[in-house]
Amino acid sequence: MLLKPDIKLRGITDITVELLKNNGIKALLLDVDNTMSTHHGTILTDGLLEWIAHMQQNGIKLMVLSNSKYKRIEPFAARIGLPFISLGCKPLPTGYLRGVKALGENRKNVAIVGDQIFTDVLGGNAVGVKTILLTPIKLEDGWSFKIRRKLEKKLYKKYGFEK
Repeated sequence: MLLKPDIKLRGITDITVELLKNNGIKALLLDVDNTMSTHHGTILTDGLLEWIAHMQQNGIKLMVLSNSKYKRIEPFAARIGLPFISLGCKPLPTGYLRGVKALGENRKNVAIVGDQIFTDVLGGNAVGVKTILLTPIKLEDGWSFKIRRKLEKKLYKKYGFEK
């Protein structure tokens, strides 16, 4: 099922090394907006820097993969000390495949972490990486987001996820 995530969690810091190892995940592609900060925000989610350090200390490779432009992602990635791919074109395969290659891992050992079913989960499932769906930090105001979030709400219910 292309729209069903492998794992559903509340927030990024709920991802543990044990969970990743139990699922054969050695590397993560990380979305930014509503995953590590609010949509177009600059304030990091609580505990993010400590979580990144803990993941890296335990051998988990990390890379930012975002649909946002370079000028948005470069300073954000620099602030958290991670390599990045901007204009990832999710859900198209291009960004995911570039990320997998840059991480030096097999697709089956990589997961995308994000907040949107129709970009992060759909694209990740289509290219064969594992998918970790997070509850959005804050819902967006734009009309296109409102439509997608309404559709996602139906899928949450179908899959038995709490919002």
